Formats: sequence, C-alpha cells, structure tokens
Amino acid sequence: MGRLFGTNGVRGVFNKDLTLDLALRLSYAIGEYFKVRNGSRIVLGYDGRYSSPLLADVVSAGLNAMGIDIYNTSLVPTPCLQYYVKRLNYDGGIMITASHNPPEYNGIKVIDSDGVEISREDEAIIEDIFFSERYKLSDRLGNEYSINDVIDIYIDGITALVDIDTIRSKGFKVIVDLGNGAQAVAVPKLLKELGCNVTMINERIDGSFPGRGSEPTVDNLNELVSKVRDTGADLGVAYDGDGDRSIFCDSTGTIYTGDRSGAILIEHILKNNSGNIKVVTPVNSSILIDMIAGKYNSPVYRVKVGSVEVSRTMLKIGALIGLEENGGFMYARHIAVRDGAMTTALMLEALARSNKTLYELGSMYKRFYQYKTRFYSKGNSSIVIEELSKDAISKGKRVDMIDGVKIWIDDDTWIMVRASGTEPIMRLYAESADENKLRDVVRLYNEKINAILDRYTRM
Repeated sequence: MGRLFGTNGVRGVFNKDLTLDLALRLSYAIGEYFKVRNGSRIVLGYDGRYSSPLLADVVSAGLNAMGIDIYNTSLVPTPCLQYYVKRLNYDGGIMITASHNPPEYNGIKVIDSDGVEISREDEAIIEDIFFSERYKLSDRLGNEYSINDVIDIYIDGITALVDIDTIRSKGFKVIVDLGNGAQAVAVPKLLKELGCNVTMINERIDGSFPGRGSEPTVDNLNELVSKVRDTGADLGVAYDGDGDRSIFCDSTGTIYTGDRSGAILIEHILKNNSGNIKVVTPVNSSILIDMIAGKYNSPVYRVKVGSVEVSRTMLKIGALIGLEENGGFMYARHIAVRDGAMTTALMLEALARSNKTLYELGSMYKRFYQYKTRFYSKGNSSIVIEELSKDAISKGKRVDMIDGVKIWIDDDTWIMVRASGTEPIMRLYAESADENKLRDVVRLYNEKINAILDRYTRM
C-alpha cells in the first residue's frame, strides 16, 4: 500500500501529484472514515492559492456524495477553521492548503472533532480505505451550507484569552507582513481590536505569493525589517501562506527564530500561571527551550518533527504549550494547534505586561547559533541517516533517533538530519552556543552527507 499523507496532510503539485481525480477519490475515503465514526457535519475551508477553490468544490462534491453535509467557510486561515470546528462541536473539518509550500503546490488537511489534525493512525485508516476503494456512495446526498461568522468567532476566542486592556493601553505600533496569505482576512481586524497602530505589507491575497514567497524566512523579510526600523515600530510580524505560523522582528530589525520567540512566550506563560505546566516540542528545537522551562520546573517532552506530533502529544499528556522552531506556537487554552494570530496576541501581552521591548526580552537569554539547509535525497535518505548514526555511535557520541538522527557534539552543540515528509529532500539542522564550532560542524557534516550521496549515486 502506498502513502498519501506526509508531515502535514496530503500535499503535491496541483494537477500533477494532486489531481482532481485523486482529490475526489480521497474525499470518498475521508467521507467513509467520518461515516464510520458517525460524523455527518464537516467544516470546509481553503487558503488563497489559485487552485484552492476548485479543490474545495471537488472535495465538497465528494463528501456530499458520501451523504455528509458541508459547512463552507470559504477563504480562512487554517487555525481559524480548526478553532471553529472545536468551538462549535462539528464532527471534523477539511482545510485545502499547502501552507508554506511554493504556489504550484496544494494540499488536503483532515481535522478531527477536537480541531486538531487527525492522528497518524487515522491517516493510515484513510489510506487503507483509499487504496482498497472501501467506500460506498450514499443514497442520500449531503447538503452544502455557507457560514459567515467564522472570523468573528475566531477573533473573539483569541481576545478572550489575553489581557486586552493592558495591551490596548500601550497603543503598540505593529508592522505586519501578511505574505499575500490567508491571515489577511483576520489579523488586521484582531490587531485593531487590540488597539494597535498597524501598517501592512503584502496584504493583498494572491496565490502566487508575489511579495516574498509563502514562507517567512530571515532571507525574505527585508521589507519588514526596513519598515520596522524606519518607523520606530514596537514589533514586526510575518505569517506563512495559511497563517498558522508567525515570525517576529524587534525594533532593531532582528528576526527571531521560532525557538527564540517561543522561549519568550514560554517564560511569559510560565511566569503568569501556576501548576505543572508541560511543554511539547520536536527534537529539532533549541536547547534554549529546556533552559527556560527548567527555570520553572516545567517538563519538556520531545517528539518527532511535525505539528501533528506536537498537537496530539499535547492532548495526550495535557500540555498547555507546544512549539516548533519554524514559528509554530500552540496554546492549548485556545486550541492545541499552531496559530499565528493567537501567538501574536500572546507576544503583545508579553510586551505589555513586562513593560519591556522585544529586544530587551530576547537579550535576557543565552545566545545559540542555528543553521538549516536541505539536500536532495535522491531516494537515499534512510541510507544517509543510518551511516551517520553508525559513525557517531562508533565515536561515542550521544545519538537520538526520535526522528532521523540527532548527534550531540557536546552539551551545547548538536546536528540533526531527517527526511522531509512533504518533499523529496533531507533537512539538516544544527545548533551551538559557539558560532565557530557550529560552522565547523556544519562543514564536516555537509562533506559527510555529500560523500554518502555521491557514493550511492554512482552505484
């Protein structure tokens, strides 16, 4: 049996990997999955990609043919749809999105009744139904309804969880890079509710992502950095294509990784809450997370890379906080999924209550240097990971095999390689408190990986 689901849903190049025929048959399989669980009311939404409305129509038709009623939100951020499913007790949801992938990609994300993406086990059930064609069209066609209160309910849910009066009293000046993505329909309204003076960049929704691409990175946020510096803004923030991730910029123009902004938010939440607060984060997140959580005796649970792994573990162990190094932050009082808008509200609350700038908050922490790159794996990811792990173990290095291979060089330095779940590549992550050591480790492992790939390419 083949695989459909990657790290985050079913994704592929539209009309090549993700065809309309595949989308229709997949919707039958998803419909059968929900029918077995007595699910008949599904919320459907989509992001701003050009192919998204068409895919949504096909998926809606397929689910209607299975006897399932569809409640169509039209264009919304992914976490907005997820919150709506949970808040209004729907049986599940479908989000048409490829998140941060390039414009030619699209995807289908299946949401459970708790608002979180379905588990890996449930993905396997849908795949089994799909490949065995074990679905039966219904004698009763489902209906499709349009719903128009999604954004308002989403924003009300966020503002109810932060100190709105203290935030409003500061009158923060915020530069927002919406990345031509889906948060353009929600974040400006949220920030207005929070009393912010907002300047927007790339606010027009456009499926080609002409402004700076669909994924906010240090390399493509130059306009955000310039505007924050030039205007003396308190905060800059950028979102990915479907609005579930946020990357922050301080008043000096410094871009914060998800780990560093996450550390600030973890400290803010732990400082203002009591009890045994648990943190869940993937194995590739910074050592800084453990350091901050350790100050408050808060346990950190490491999991495989992927928001599904983080969210599902949060629900399983009752964790309040989850985060990823890519800017995904999860606050379970709202919903245990990454949410760029909720994260922005929490960051504004952290600034307002601390009476400090983001630069001042970020400067409190030990500096860790990080590096990320990718390799086209040519189908040899497992071989590379196996050889690197054997080499490290033979040299007495500490090795974690939670996801791919993570090799500890010393207590403050590690390097990790894992296969992507959405693209035919391997990703390399590395971190060290010593910038020169990081550079040397990255150079060494680049050479090791390329040598392994070259050797097997010639075979």
